[in-house]
Amino acid sequence: MPAVRSVLIVGAGAAGCATAILLARAGVAVEVVDRRPDVPSGSGITLQGNALRVLRDLGVWPRVEAAGYSFDSLGIRAPDPAATLVAELPDVRTGGPDLPATLGLPRADFASILVDRAREAGARIRWDADVTDLRDQGGTVAVFFADGSTSHHDLVVGADGIHSSVRRRIGIDTAPVRTGMGIWRVFGPRPAEVTRTDLVYGGRCHIAGYCPTGADSLYAYLVEDVQDRGDLDPAQRLALFKELASSYHGPWDAIRDGLTEDSPVNYTVFETHVVEEPWHRGRVVLAGDAAHSCPPTVAQGAALALEDAAVLAEVLLAGSDDDLDATLTGYADRRRPRVRTVVDASVQIGRWMLERTPREQTDVPGLMRRVASTVAVPA
Repeated sequence: MPAVRSVLIVGAGAAGCATAILLARAGVAVEVVDRRPDVPSGSGITLQGNALRVLRDLGVWPRVEAAGYSFDSLGIRAPDPAATLVAELPDVRTGGPDLPATLGLPRADFASILVDRAREAGARIRWDADVTDLRDQGGTVAVFFADGSTSHHDLVVGADGIHSSVRRRIGIDTAPVRTGMGIWRVFGPRPAEVTRTDLVYGGRCHIAGYCPTGADSLYAYLVEDVQDRGDLDPAQRLALFKELASSYHGPWDAIRDGLTEDSPVNYTVFETHVVEEPWHRGRVVLAGDAAHSCPPTVAQGAALALEDAAVLAEVLLAGSDDDLDATLTGYADRRRPRVRTVVDASVQIGRWMLERTPREQTDVPGLMRRVASTVAVPA
């Protein structure tokens, strides 16, 4: 019998929906609540093989594959007028030989696929549901909502993102800190020549890159020293993105030409944290970005969240209610070293860029190999 029979998951993102799917299909009563009004949108998302491995286990890989764009190599281009291709590298298939190395897809499609699968598995999903209080009562957790309603569950999973309110409510003081970088993302049409991710290091930004997300779409991104961009309206954001991107060429010329006034542009800052103490208090446990946040330098944020869900569900379904504390402790102890390896590598790569460290004093390929070898082993 599973360690829990009734679970509330706060947050309908990757970690929350994946946990819901795995528990609900095993017969656990699962409710997912999210303070947002509906499935989140966004630009695009890059998923590496270890993320695809979990998605296959969730039963959504055929949908993800159909909605996205798969590729198995990485291009490195120079920040020169010809966008000279410096290297074409085979990407590591961290999910195994029968899955592509990388897949890009629209973030909204990814979210919808996971939400739909969670419902199919039997989970109830409720939007506009803001948790205002959690009270661990020993055998259950009482959950209080902004609309005045309450519910009781054997376990609450806080999968509510990097600025998790659940994390704060259970007294974990660890909070994300800025790394010093910010990233522009834009979603637009895919030029025919964009068939994989190409990265440019240097130029007006630290990184200029793009990822195909479907037959007709891509998202492109620029990483810069963090700026205060909060007062820009959509037109100003698009104009600034195009101006920053104007020094990059090759496929970038067609990408810029394809952007219109309706092209969504967003700007976020790089933040990072790893909760080093236990990830639970009583019958409330953290998963995904609530427990750790990885800057997107190594494109592993969603993958780590999906892995959390896989391990948490595994230990809950194999454990017993009599030993729930040990079960939840074991989950975090199993995840933390792997998460720390990936997060530290991502932060270090960014630090070298921020500090303009000479290339001969860095080892980006070595760190990337370390991440790949780590995540290639199933979580």
